[in-house]
Amino acid sequence: MIAACSLSQRVVSKPIRWVCRPLLWRVSMASSAVVQRLEQRAQMADELIVKLKQQVGELKQCAEEREARQLTAENAQLTQEVDRLKKKLIQLEIRNGINQVPLPTSIAKASVTNEQPPAPAPKNNAPAPAENAKPAETNANKENKKEKKEGGNKKEKKEGKKKQQQPAAAVPLDVTALDLRIGRIVDVKKHPDADSLYVEQVDCGEEMPRTVVSGLVKHIPIEQMQDKVVILCCNMKPAKMRGILSQAMVMCASSPEKVELINPPAGAVPGDRVSFNGYQMSESFPPQMNPKKKIFESISPDLRTSDKGVATYKGVPFEIQGKGICKAPTMTNSLIK
Repeated sequence: MIAACSLSQRVVSKPIRWVCRPLLWRVSMASSAVVQRLEQRAQMADELIVKLKQQVGELKQCAEEREARQLTAENAQLTQEVDRLKKKLIQLEIRNGINQVPLPTSIAKASVTNEQPPAPAPKNNAPAPAENAKPAETNANKENKKEKKEGGNKKEKKEGKKKQQQPAAAVPLDVTALDLRIGRIVDVKKHPDADSLYVEQVDCGEEMPRTVVSGLVKHIPIEQMQDKVVILCCNMKPAKMRGILSQAMVMCASSPEKVELINPPAGAVPGDRVSFNGYQMSESFPPQMNPKKKIFESISPDLRTSDKGVATYKGVPFEIQGKGICKAPTMTNSLIK
């Protein structure tokens, strides 16, 4: 019995070993292939990481260059805008009578002279010259100096008074002193504190519209005011009318019974200047009128409509160069104000 069992064990153990050996060999081969594959993939991952880092660096550099170009372009635009605003400010200051002082293009450098020290005086046994014994100034000399100084100051004061008394450049008392321009009413509403006043926003061809307060409620319906093209006097001194600052005046044909807006010719656009044949208009806008000098009051009696309704100054029509003349709808021989 025992012999039979041992024989059977030997017979069974031999096939098991034959079967297990190929399996172990296959497992070891498979594990080495897996390891090689993992190592290859790890190497590929490292190479991919390096490439990605390079690409990220290139993208950062491109983004920085693009941002630098954008900032450079924005700086150039801002510089142009500053220059434009400077020019506009200078024009506004000139219109308001502010004198422009040109800035120096170069600063002169003070020349410094190298002075050589005086040669030393020869030594003598004689007593030193009377440097230390300067004679004191007499009272008479002091009084003479004071008189000279006072005389010089008096002369300077007299010259200053003469300069002040010299009259400034006279503003011409004719229609060229008026800044008459075309404007378009882009918004109009009634004054919150005055039933007879309109508050208009008028495009005069400038960057911002002007606020204009007009006493036209009783004469012209608000519907006719909206988007109306009108003539404005733009160099009146701004004045508050019931708390709202008015920056110009709408020019109208006027009588005690009736008021009409002066109509510009077809094709006139905001910013067009009104000219007068025979009167030389300056290239820049006239300065703001001083109310104390009564410039407008001196000119306005000669602003009238003709017997054909044409707006005129001393018989010369209001004209927009190349576009035509200005007229009142129906009013003739009436004052314009």
